Amino acid sequence: MRSRKRRDIAGYILLCANAALVCVLLVAITAFVVYRGAPHLTLQLITGEESILHGTAGILPAIINTLVVILLSLMLALPIGIGTAIYLTEYAKNRIFVSGIEFASGVLAAIPSIIYALVGVIIFCTSLGLQKTLLAASLTLSIMILPTVIRTTGESLKAVPQSYREGALGLGAGKWRSIATVVLPSALGGIITGCILSIGRIIGESAVLIYTAGLSTAMQSFLPQDFLKASGATLSSALYIYARERCDLNTAFAIALLLLILTLVLNLAVGWIGRKLKP
Repeated sequence: MRSRKRRDIAGYILLCANAALVCVLLVAITAFVVYRGAPHLTLQLITGEESILHGTAGILPAIINTLVVILLSLMLALPIGIGTAIYLTEYAKNRIFVSGIEFASGVLAAIPSIIYALVGVIIFCTSLGLQKTLLAASLTLSIMILPTVIRTTGESLKAVPQSYREGALGLGAGKWRSIATVVLPSALGGIITGCILSIGRIIGESAVLIYTAGLSTAMQSFLPQDFLKASGATLSSALYIYARERCDLNTAFAIALLLLILTLVLNLAVGWIGRKLKP
């Protein structure tokens, strides 16, 4: 009994040490990015446009491109991913088929992003003739985040107690009505988690965007027919340009800080929307 208690204490201390190490690393990285980027994150940088002739830096086009890519990717991936998870969890009867799809989703989620970039170039940019555009990048990113949406939504649906479904059916609700009014609202937390993870992966992605969206830093037309066909750099691509191509680390750290802020704001916004929608 005494040796078991010692092992429990040792395990608890080890877990606390690991958690503290992760927190320290996170705080240290964040503090370093803030220290290097805050002095250079100016209003002119955020609201301006890059001009080589005048020697000025501006990332407003990259900010707009990033928001557009996030919105389009989620609009494409969320309906398909959530619908697939509902079918696999609530309707599919063949367990071998379901297990195969879940295994494939896990494999696809672990594939390096450069593979998705090459697939996007071959299929969307070349075969479909979209070239390097924001639309091609959004289509590629939607495929990349689809396994994450399917897995998180599926696990959330499985966590809903079976008694909820039986109660809805007992009250006379049909299969779909019980799913729409009882199961999905109960699994909303997991769906929001999948959405947040997807946003984080989109914002931090660079390989796919460099290959499929291009590296243009010019302001694009806001007309949909022109904007989606335009080539443009997102914030992660702009960070690569300034850090690698132009050796401007000050601007690169400012963009990195802006990425952290944007990720935090979007995650808080999605969480707030989820709390408002949750019954």
